[in-house]
Amino acid sequence: MSYLSLENVSVGYNGKALIRDICIDASKGEIVTLIGPNGAGKSTILKSITKQLELISGKVIFDGRDMSRMSAKDIATRMAVVLTERIRPELMTCHDIVATGRYPYTGRLGLLDPEDEKKVDECLAMVNATHLGAREFSQISDGERQRILLARAICQEPDIIILDEPTSFLDIKHKLELLEILRRMAEDKGVSIVLSLHEIDLAEKISDKIVCVKGDRIFGYGRPEEIFTGDMISRLYDIEGGVFDPLFGSLELPPPEGEPEAFVISSGGSGIGIYRKLGKENTPFAAGILYENDIDYQAAKYMAVRVVSEKAFEKISDEAFSQAMEMVEQCSRVICGSITIGEQNRRIEELIRAAEDAGKLERWE
Repeated sequence: MSYLSLENVSVGYNGKALIRDICIDASKGEIVTLIGPNGAGKSTILKSITKQLELISGKVIFDGRDMSRMSAKDIATRMAVVLTERIRPELMTCHDIVATGRYPYTGRLGLLDPEDEKKVDECLAMVNATHLGAREFSQISDGERQRILLARAICQEPDIIILDEPTSFLDIKHKLELLEILRRMAEDKGVSIVLSLHEIDLAEKISDKIVCVKGDRIFGYGRPEEIFTGDMISRLYDIEGGVFDPLFGSLELPPPEGEPEAFVISSGGSGIGIYRKLGKENTPFAAGILYENDIDYQAAKYMAVRVVSEKAFEKISDEAFSQAMEMVEQCSRVICGSITIGEQNRRIEELIRAAEDAGKLERWE
């Protein structure tokens, strides 16, 4: 059952709709991530959900209620928001900032009781920021501020958290820590998470649903395995000089142009480093004989100018062997990575011997 849903929502500025007919939802404990090009409108959607922007049309339904009819206090006790605007409080410590997350629960004077103070300390510890508690918020780095603002959001004990690019300014260690915290909150406490991310590889790993934002309509919406295909990501970001590899969740540069100058023999991932090195050298290369269930085959499809392949678990056919031998004869270099030879791929040994006899063999272990 949907906990948060957008029903035919149109968002924009000054009464002008930029994105129309948005229909997305988040259930309890789900992580829903918005991805798309810069300026596509991801932040506009999030600000509209949190009532910082007035809806052009449609409804945002929160736990069965129209949010437009909910009081600010009701929303504040159930929804936490971490947006990209930088706050610059004067003379407030990081502890003070996190403590503001308890204000929806305090009296008019905003005084925290011992239990509130305990929650503040717990939230600082959750984001590995206990050591920042006494420091002025204005004196810490952008990445540290992001962690403090997340701690403030957690301190509200919300049912849902809205975050706009929460990994901005964070190094890879703290990106992973932050996303792990969000995943634990979703799984352990049933908190719904709606966020935007630039790092599509992380979005693929953490999300239950993906919203692709581009143009005046939602460009794509579905489970990660439905969205993260080479074709969808290329169209979403208008990628022309490269390709998205859905297996590795990575963007790859186009292979060097021209006839293969090197032939790579590898298996089990040993060829990927070789492929990248040859790409950096701008050396066009072929790869084989690769079984179609080999991880090297997936990478070679995007990095090599030619791939000689065989069906999984089959003995190497005469056709595949002939194509590979042609590459051994044509190329000036034959590079052999780590490879396990068994009964099915025994003919690889013939390729290696032929390359060695021709003085072309290079072993890269």
